[in-house]
Amino acid sequence: MTSGPQFISSRDNALLVRLRKLAQDPGAYRKLGAVWLEGDHLCEACVSRGVVPAQAVVSEAGWGDPRLQRLARAAPRIAIVADALFAQLSGLESPARLGFVLDHAAEATAMQAGVATVVLDRLQDAGNVGSVLRSAAALGVAQVVALKGTAALWSSKVLRAGMGAHFALHLVESAEVGDLEALGVPLLATSSHAGLGLAEGRLPSPCGWVLGHEGQGVGEALLARCSETRRIPQPGGEESLNVAAAAAICLYESLRQRGSA
Repeated sequence: MTSGPQFISSRDNALLVRLRKLAQDPGAYRKLGAVWLEGDHLCEACVSRGVVPAQAVVSEAGWGDPRLQRLARAAPRIAIVADALFAQLSGLESPARLGFVLDHAAEATAMQAGVATVVLDRLQDAGNVGSVLRSAAALGVAQVVALKGTAALWSSKVLRAGMGAHFALHLVESAEVGDLEALGVPLLATSSHAGLGLAEGRLPSPCGWVLGHEGQGVGEALLARCSETRRIPQPGGEESLNVAAAAAICLYESLRQRGSA
């Protein structure tokens, strides 16, 4: 049951101090045990997937919008914040008027075995990581596993780039290469030197597509665990593809071969 809204007008309010830390530090959610979800699109995606936020935070102006008020009431606690103070919580050029606080467990999430998976090996760019999550959610992947050194999956920038994909995926962070044994599916990577093109011959299904660091590619220890590599045809002659684009191509081909495309 949603309790009555609390009005906040002080910059030093404990909730606002916490939210500023979450907005400014990409990894703060791991220390504070909470995620700051900003904007009505992400909040709508959260609610539509049946996730109950711990707290809704809405600007004064936003509280006057019936749609935002309806979204805010999905949370058991609501804080109405003066517009100027709410703007200080925003990482957007045009500050949103609504955000959710989600509880985030500090303990490691167990991997799911035997499901289509994407493995992120030290991807650094938050936009790339969010884009990969969007493609994974859209193209039938159940799980994304991020190895240590990958951009924080629940950081504000990755959340914005993911556009709600987080709530359609099983996400595992801070994994080690050795942990991937628990996946129980063949691992695949791409290489411009691979003999087989992506669409030449059947791809294992389910499988785990491995995506490497933007500049260094897949680490040697992880590459050694891959059962095969495939080449993405590039008749235009470019040296390499952006990792998010490569991910979308590989995941689509896996989907096509399963007969779902």
